[in-house]
Amino acid sequence: MVPVYEEWLAKQVPFPQFGQCKVLPCPEQASAPLGLCHRHITHYERDAKPGGARLAANWARWIVTRSKPIPIEYVNRSLFEKWCRETGLANRANGQVSLLGLRPLVKAEIKWALFQHSNSPTEGMIWPLVWVQYLVDDCRGQRVDSLADLDQENCRRLSRLLLFGVLNSLRQVYFTREDTKEAGFIETDHFGVRFSSCNSHIDLSPISQRWLRDLIWDMFANRLLTDPPKSRSPFDMSRRACAELSAYLDAQAPGGGHDPTVLTASHMEGFVADQRHRAEHGLPMLRRRLTKNGTPGIVTKCIQSATFNGARRVLRFGMDSGDAERLGLDRRFALALPGGDMRTGRRRPFPDVLARAVANQQNLERLEETDEDDRGMRDIWETQVLTGRRGKEVRDVRLDCISRLNGVPLFWHDQTKVGNIDEAIRIPERLYLRLERRQKKTIDRYIQRVGHPPGPHERSKIALFPRRTSNRQLLKSVSYKWFLNLFRTWLETLDVGHGVPHQARHTLATKLLKAGANLTQIKRYLGQISAVMAEHYVHIANTDSELNDALNAVWVAGPGAAQPGLALTSGKPMTRAEAEALAVDLSRKSTPAEGGFCTFQAVVDGQACPWNMDCHNCDKFVMSGADLVYWHRKREQWHAMAEGASDSATADYLHDIFEPTARAIDGLEKALEAVGLLDEALALDLRRPQEYFGRVWATAFRAQELAQHETDWTAA
Repeated sequence: MVPVYEEWLAKQVPFPQFGQCKVLPCPEQASAPLGLCHRHITHYERDAKPGGARLAANWARWIVTRSKPIPIEYVNRSLFEKWCRETGLANRANGQVSLLGLRPLVKAEIKWALFQHSNSPTEGMIWPLVWVQYLVDDCRGQRVDSLADLDQENCRRLSRLLLFGVLNSLRQVYFTREDTKEAGFIETDHFGVRFSSCNSHIDLSPISQRWLRDLIWDMFANRLLTDPPKSRSPFDMSRRACAELSAYLDAQAPGGGHDPTVLTASHMEGFVADQRHRAEHGLPMLRRRLTKNGTPGIVTKCIQSATFNGARRVLRFGMDSGDAERLGLDRRFALALPGGDMRTGRRRPFPDVLARAVANQQNLERLEETDEDDRGMRDIWETQVLTGRRGKEVRDVRLDCISRLNGVPLFWHDQTKVGNIDEAIRIPERLYLRLERRQKKTIDRYIQRVGHPPGPHERSKIALFPRRTSNRQLLKSVSYKWFLNLFRTWLETLDVGHGVPHQARHTLATKLLKAGANLTQIKRYLGQISAVMAEHYVHIANTDSELNDALNAVWVAGPGAAQPGLALTSGKPMTRAEAEALAVDLSRKSTPAEGGFCTFQAVVDGQACPWNMDCHNCDKFVMSGADLVYWHRKREQWHAMAEGASDSATADYLHDIFEPTARAIDGLEKALEAVGLLDEALALDLRRPQEYFGRVWATAFRAQELAQHETDWTAA
């Protein structure tokens, strides 16, 4: 009778185990009495069996028939054991990391780094387990006690890449805030600050003078505690500036500049002269810093200004805090460093040819083709063009960035540069539909990634334009570098000149001004523009030939004339021949005055004014259409003075004095209204409008000839 299988199985006794694999890092169980797992047995045979270890013949029967250990024969046992110590893992893609054979501290450091990386609130670079195992193997091979002792030159490239992030996480454990000052760096995480897209570590070691390094460390610490900046740029500028100053002192100052008491103003003057010389001739920096393409950094005018400002800020902090006096640093050394002129050119709007090219439908289709991963390159660009948003405000929007309110399509975004969060602006219907299609693509990508559609909370977190790498939950948006590279490549194919994405914002601002919007409306729509840029927009938007010609042609007699406010030009358009006959060159026939122009030729030729520059009471003074707002303010000023008079007699006296000026202003308004330019003149809300209209100084007409032209036309 055949025994039942279950009964037989219950009576069996397990064979003895062979223990863990003798290869040091291998966590697998041995599959043979030799003490190796089945994969390492294959490796051992492939390596020609170092040490000549072999089992007895028919060893498998010994397990069944004998209870004795199976003998192993060696030609050279020490060689076999050495092979077991030096051989690595046979299987690296099984989802495990073997820390066997590591010393205790290294093992704890790697565990801590993995824990920190996996639990970070922001997703970092992907650490493949194979790379982690490479790092473990290098640590085991070098027999280091700590990761800080690892010789990176003798490590694999992938190990070095991973080691950078591991050491960053350990640095905050091993160094306190005070320790970092001694070691020559600063950790922003020690102050509870982490700048966007930056790690916590700021290296100050290129600054070799201890007093200067401590000074900049104290300044950084004070700023991080009291008023952290929005980005790391101010810190980087000061750090690079002090590194340049340090390199100069190393080479030129007594004792390498390590003793601040021997430094004088002449040393700083030499540094200033050296930087200016390098900027003038395009020479490399003293503290050689390689650019992205591997070439040494060149000193430019802008870098020179940043160096002066950055070093000056540190030295000024030292004087204000008293550290400079405590160090014995001569005050004249710091004062000899001038401030840098950081003025840069303002961005222009797109020229007409370029503006038409970047908005052309066929060109936009070519732009979409460059986006191989379909991350939304065209959608980002069209949103910037149609809304005038800053690039970051568009790239960083979330999935729920569009909605309808009372049937009006809205675009929701954060204006983080100016602190306006969750702002909404109206957008065209076609842009709303385009962003709606982008929403569907991002949702499909999210479902493919996590297996379910996003909920309301997730929709407020997911990026509408997610980046490709290190973004499992689609929380990170595409980077500016990615966008700019595609934009530049596309623009080069159009062959329409150079341009940058931010010019779309300036273009929209000037278009809105020309369409009749005022600065208040533009500021509200674009989300805060500076006063300087507002003046720049007004200047650009009003430099069209028609407006300038019209404003320059509207002239009235000044308040000191026999008939204040008398129009010197008519509202009827002149022929080209008439205009050329009356036109004069204002640069030679007149000179600017407060609120208008002086046409007295003796003054124009450079002689002294016989009326002591009493322009407003002079019959040689004329007012142009570009001066209307100025005279409105004058009128308000006189009215305020009259209302504040002590009695009615004084008020009447002030009104009588201003009466000629008031008639001149009324005449100017009537003249502007006659030619349909009153609204444009009132929109020029500038303190001194003539400063922003170049042609108003270049072209005008003689008042007498224009008045004669009006008389002739009336008679006709």
